[in-house]
Formats: sequence, structure tokens, C-alpha cells
Amino acid sequence: MLRTLSIRDFVIVDSIELEFSAGFSVLTGETGAGKSILIDALTLALGGRGDASVVREGAAKADITADFGVGAQAQAWLAANEFASDEGGALLRRVIDNAGRSKAYINGIAATAAQLRELGDMLVDIHGQHAHQSLLKSEAQRALLDAQAVSREGGAEAGVRAVAGLYKNWRALVRQREEFETNAANVLYERERLEWQVGELEKLGAKPGEWTEITNEHSRLSHAASLLEGAQDTLAVISEQEDQPILSQLSLLNQKLGKLVSVDAGLQPVIDLIESARIQLQESVYALNDYLDRVELDPERLRRLDARMEAIHGMARKFRVTPEELPDEHAKLSSKLQQLAEASDIEGLRRQEEQIMALYLEQAGKLSLTRRVAALELGGAVTRAMQELSMGGGSFEVALNPCEPSSSGLEQVEFLVAGHAGTAPRPLAKVASGGELARIALAISVITSNATTTPTLIFDEVDSGIGGAVAEVVGRLLKRLGRERQVLCVTHLPQVASQANQHFQVAKSTLASGKTASRIDILDAKARVEEVARMLGGLEITATTRKHARELLAS
Repeated sequence: MLRTLSIRDFVIVDSIELEFSAGFSVLTGETGAGKSILIDALTLALGGRGDASVVREGAAKADITADFGVGAQAQAWLAANEFASDEGGALLRRVIDNAGRSKAYINGIAATAAQLRELGDMLVDIHGQHAHQSLLKSEAQRALLDAQAVSREGGAEAGVRAVAGLYKNWRALVRQREEFETNAANVLYERERLEWQVGELEKLGAKPGEWTEITNEHSRLSHAASLLEGAQDTLAVISEQEDQPILSQLSLLNQKLGKLVSVDAGLQPVIDLIESARIQLQESVYALNDYLDRVELDPERLRRLDARMEAIHGMARKFRVTPEELPDEHAKLSSKLQQLAEASDIEGLRRQEEQIMALYLEQAGKLSLTRRVAALELGGAVTRAMQELSMGGGSFEVALNPCEPSSSGLEQVEFLVAGHAGTAPRPLAKVASGGELARIALAISVITSNATTTPTLIFDEVDSGIGGAVAEVVGRLLKRLGRERQVLCVTHLPQVASQANQHFQVAKSTLASGKTASRIDILDAKARVEEVARMLGGLEITATTRKHARELLAS
């Protein structure tokens, strides 16, 4: 649940620190005082969109921090994404500067707005003041029904994703087949061209690394005579020439110095160095002899290498690649040919279409069954709520009208309502008046909220268009919901405000700088009487309105 909310330099808020408790809380205040600013700030902390316009005039940045106690699901998400803290909660922070740059943090660790939204969906469910308008749209009706079905075992969420994915795959296969049928001649020409190219490269058979190997070998063979001559001359100078080769001279020098070392031991290091040089030269003699055994003149091999290099080089020019790239080009063109062959197999594509459609129909059928059960439950629950909300005899149904296969399944969802007993249910958009629509929207919001596991529920003026005895019922509904969840409601109805466990008042004040700022105060029992009285009677509060306020609060 939401434990604290800190707002600094946000719109017309200078600085506000709020602590929340469990149960049902309300925010009230005069029109324009900024009641919805708190919701807007919390939405921003939960990853909502924000820009420089949210920064209070004259301030450098807006800073919103929300502290939540979390359940097992959110705790697992924090651990999996390396945001977990020793305290076990979730501290969400959003900072937006006056240039529109945004920073986000979870438990003091830098995060993205998307991560705030993902975590926020597990913590808070916000029902906006225009929720009743979206109820008129078929997509919103389907989403509400699926949200209700999610609470059932197995849920609808996985089914919705599976159906959408299978439909997307099926449509892609259909487009692929239709494209081939339309452009069959072009596809056939492209396939023949690729077959010829792949055939040419297969005949050449260039292998990865081959070009480097044969160019090195060709260089060695083409310079074989020079290599042999150089190696032989070096070997002769070191050990084989008649006029004292270097090895012989070094041996003689060692003998001479060896006779003198007895006279002066200081010559020993010199003798050791010369002996070391003699040994190294002897090793080079062995290496040169081994090299001469391996290097030979092979004109035939050189001719074959010339021919191979010319073939590879010519093919590389033809395909406009380097010789080294020929094996990769072969692989790439072979892959294209394989794809084209599969794509041009009309019968194969049709078989794939049938297989995917069969899987789609299976998954869509399961989703339809889940929706039918959820539709009966939602219809019954809203019908019962309508009786409480002064719509006695009215009924609510969720119709599942069969339609052509689509990404959302095999049916269109339509909300039907009968405002009075004995009348046939008709589409919501054609029947419900503004007040009825607001009451039905509120009932659906409360019922679908009950079906989710989100710990904190926020209702932002969803009671618009409701008044009188109905408002008192609405307050009781929200208070009842607050026994299981944390409920926060922005309201203008005294009947709703009087049911709250915790009451916040939003008001405007003038700062020392002369600028207007919004403040939020938690009300004690006496202040609640005054605020409820104001909501009942307007600016002028009388003894009668105070008495009425006390009666409401006592009830």
C-alpha cells in the first residue's frame, strides 16, 4: 500500500509531505484547489508521461517520491530486477527539470520510466474521472471483461496474448501466399537467378580461409629459387665454405683464448659469450638444412595455384565481392534461395495457414469459454450493484457477439443495460443517461477492482454525475472496498467524504512571494465537520449544515 507521498515544486505545489493509512481515504476541496494534482503527481512517480510544464514556475525541478509497502509479487519483481532493499518496500522517485529532462529511481537505484510503470501496475490501480466515457468503446469493454476474467484460475491474460500472437502469424502467412500468387512471375525469375548464382559458387567450391592459404603458398613457390639460393649462401658462409667458415673461426678463437685464460681469468666471460654465439650458429645450420629439405621448385603446383587464384578472383569480380568474401556470399545466397523456395511453395504455405488457424481456433475457443463465464459473473455483479445505486429493476449484461477471427478472438464484447424492469437490454451507449452511465461505470470500477490483487485503488472523481441517496450508497461501496484494500478517492460529494477513515483537504494559499500554492492537510474530527458542512452548503456554513455534517459523519 501507499505509505507516504512527497511532492516538491510540482505545478502549484511548493512542498507537501503526506502519510497514508490503510482503509478508505478521501481528498476534498473547492473547485480549482488542485485535488487532482496529488493523483497527477503519483501518476508521474508511477512512470507516467511528464514534461517541463509540470515544474512549478520559478523552480529548477519537480521532485515526487512515493513510498510503498509491497506484496510478494512486487517483491519478486524488485529482486529479479535488482531493486530490492533491506527494508523490503519500494521507494519510487521521479525528477523532471525545467528543461523537460526526466530521471527515475527505484529504492535509490536509477531506473527507466518503463520500469516504474511495470512496477506501478503491481502497486496501484487508478480509475480516472472520465472512465465512464471509455465504457462506450468496444475495445474498453473487452479490456474490462478480460481484466475480470484474469482473476479466474488460468485467467484470460495468457489466452489473449496467445490468440493475438497466433492471429498475427496466420495473417503473415496469408500475406506471404497472396504476395507470391500476385507476383508469381517475378518470384520465379528471382528463384532461377539465385539457383544459377548458387550453382556457380558451388562449382567453384571456395572454402573459408582458402584464399589466404593459396596466396601464401603461391608467394612461397613463386620465390622458391630466391629462397633456396639465399638459404644455401647463408649455410655456406656459416659452416661449409672452404675459406674458414664462421663456425670454424669461432672454434679457433675459443682455443686461443682458452690457452690465455690461465694467465688472466678475466677472459672467461668473453670465451663464454663466443661459445654461446657458436652454439646459436650451429642451431641455425640445423634449421637451414631442414628448411632446404622442405623448399623445392614445383612448377606444376605453381601453375595449378595460378589457375585456382584466377578462378576465385574472376568469380569475386562477377559477384562484386572480395575473394575472401566468396564463402559468405555463397551462404547468404543459399539462405535466400531456401527462403524463396519455402515462400513459393503455395501448397506448403496453405498447409501452414491451416495448422496455425487450427491452433488459433483452439486457443480462441478456450478464451471464449473464459469470457462467457466472466461475462455472466460481471453481468450479475453489476446488476446487483445497480439495485443499490437507485436503478431498481435494471439489469446489466455482457453480450459476446460472434465475429470473424481477429487478433482479439472470435467475439465482440458489448455491454447491454436495461434501465428498468421489463425493458429489453440495449447497448450501453444508446440507453444510459449521463447519471446512469456514471453509476454503472462506478459499479464496474469497484467490481473489477475487487477482481484484481492490486493493493492500492485510486478513484479520481469517478462519482461525477451522482448525488443524493445514491452518493451515500457510493460512499458505503468504497468504504466496504477499503476493508480489503487501500482506497483513495478524490470526491466532491459530502456523502462519500463522510464515509472515509482518513480525510485530506486540498486548499489554495498565497506564499510570502505572492505566488499561489496548493496545500493538503489531514483533518481531525472538528475540521472534518467544517469541511463536510462546506461541501453541503457552499461558502456560507450555518448551524444547520454543521448539524447535517455531524449526522453524515456519525452514520
